[in-house]
Amino acid sequence: MSQNTVTINVANKSLKIACPVGEESALLAAAHELTVRYKKVTENTAASYSSEQSMMMTALNLSYDLLIARNTAEKEKLALQSKIELLQSTIEQALSTADIEKS
Repeated sequence: MSQNTVTINVANKSLKIACPVGEESALLAAAHELTVRYKKVTENTAASYSSEQSMMMTALNLSYDLLIARNTAEKEKLALQSKIELLQSTIEQALSTADIEKS
């Protein structure tokens, strides 16, 4: 896959990042989200935190949110699978009943 170099700004620092072609806007959006969350952490934490500690807290918060989202998605997936199985069973029963009535 072809790569582009994209310059992003995170926490007032510019970084050049290799990025697959077509994914540039997603990378820029991720950098923006990271910056927004970093600013919230630095505004809400002790002034004694270094920028590295603040970035670590930001990464930890993002990781936590990712885990919650994955858990939620998995629960929704299981619920949908259960509903699909119920629908399939209902359709099979209806078709079976229709076949019996034709006989």
